[in-house]
Amino acid sequence: MRGSPVSALDRHALLLREDRDGVATLTLNRPEARNALSFAMLNTLRDTFAALGEDESVRAVVLAGAGPAFCAGHDLKEMTGYRAESDRGAAKFEELFALCSGVMMAIPALPQPVIAAVEGVATAAGCQLVASCDLAVAGAEARFATPGVQIGLFCSTPMVALSRNLSRKAAMRMLLTAEMADAPEARRLGLVNDVVEAGSALAAAQALAAGIAARSAYTVRVGKRAFYEQVEMPLAEAYAHAGRVMSENMLARAAEEGIGAFLNRKAR
Repeated sequence: MRGSPVSALDRHALLLREDRDGVATLTLNRPEARNALSFAMLNTLRDTFAALGEDESVRAVVLAGAGPAFCAGHDLKEMTGYRAESDRGAAKFEELFALCSGVMMAIPALPQPVIAAVEGVATAAGCQLVASCDLAVAGAEARFATPGVQIGLFCSTPMVALSRNLSRKAAMRMLLTAEMADAPEARRLGLVNDVVEAGSALAAAQALAAGIAARSAYTVRVGKRAFYEQVEMPLAEAYAHAGRVMSENMLARAAEEGIGAFLNRKAR
């Protein structure tokens, strides 16, 4: 894909952004901390997602991690520091988890599809981040886990995203045992879509994003929104809602032109 690389100055930021041909690649940039989700990182992600939602030049988003890990979850060292406060950190913990939940919910709310490109480990809230993305590509050596039970902190907020991607028993097993799932197992469980050669997850995710970016932005936006709206509805309500969406979609120029072109090709 064409485009300018991230500038040298940007490489010191918590979150790198590179835009090429309608695809925005975001890279978590705390490799020394395994890209842990500190307050600062979460605030940066929140602000970046808000900006992306208003950026019509971006058709798809890829989320990756710098260094050997995708994301190791919350910054436990930062969190432990809040125990010195008078309430033993209670207010800060509530603020942190509310902020993190808001970031996770912002991903399905974005008009653009978001694709995780996972190399190395994605654990705890890092696994939650993968599960929150619309699609995910993993390198062959990627690993996934929700290991909080091992340190006395059950992965309750990661559980929300995990239980919406995996079967209940598969999600409960990950949460209760802290077992590490390798990339093929993560694909079998439904946590990732594709497994590629180690080191090529980013390129594969960007290629997938480029294909999506070539489609009608309106159509993709309508479809993504409708998917998340209907998936929580009872069956009859979901069909009624999806029918209304399709009826409105049929009136859009993208559908009129696309269907017309398809029929013309068939008639030849």
